[in-house]
Amino acid sequence: MSIHYLESAKRQFKMYKQLGEKAIAQMEDESLNWQANEDSNSVMLIVKHMYGNMLSRWTDFLTTDGEKPWRDRDAEFDEKHSLARTDILRMWEEGWKCLFNALDSITDNDLDRTIYIRNEGHTVLEAVNRQISHYSYHVGQIVYVAKLCTRQEWRSLSIPRNKSVEYNAGKFAQEKDVRHFTDEWLNK
Repeated sequence: MSIHYLESAKRQFKMYKQLGEKAIAQMEDESLNWQANEDSNSVMLIVKHMYGNMLSRWTDFLTTDGEKPWRDRDAEFDEKHSLARTDILRMWEEGWKCLFNALDSITDNDLDRTIYIRNEGHTVLEAVNRQISHYSYHVGQIVYVAKLCTRQEWRSLSIPRNKSVEYNAGKFAQEKDVRHFTDEWLNK
């Protein structure tokens, strides 16, 4: 059961990682540092924050508090210095690598183990769920900012607007073809 959970969690993290990458790939370099207003975050700031969070939470995941003394969370939101795409993508990859390495070190026996984030106890399972929801929130922000910056050129990352009927028809037609083939094969 728990191994299935860990595999499911990894799939969720990979899905959000890919979703963020596909959104960022559609953006012009200068758009990565764009903010709608002074209280909003650019994609660069969101990635900096996710990077800091990932390194802090997933480094020595089972043995030290998830809020490391070396983390400077407030600096993650400093928009004074823009970053180039290569720097943003390097941080993105390093953060996710730290996460996946930590997840690969967890066994099913660890899921009920207590770890700490800001001196608050969580089971490993709760901590993983907390991070899935945190990163999905920020990837959603990245997608939204990317959509604002690309406007009409946006290529949907899921089912495009007003295309659900076509999408479903294709999906269910494939399933019907498979069922038809299976029924024919079984009745031979």
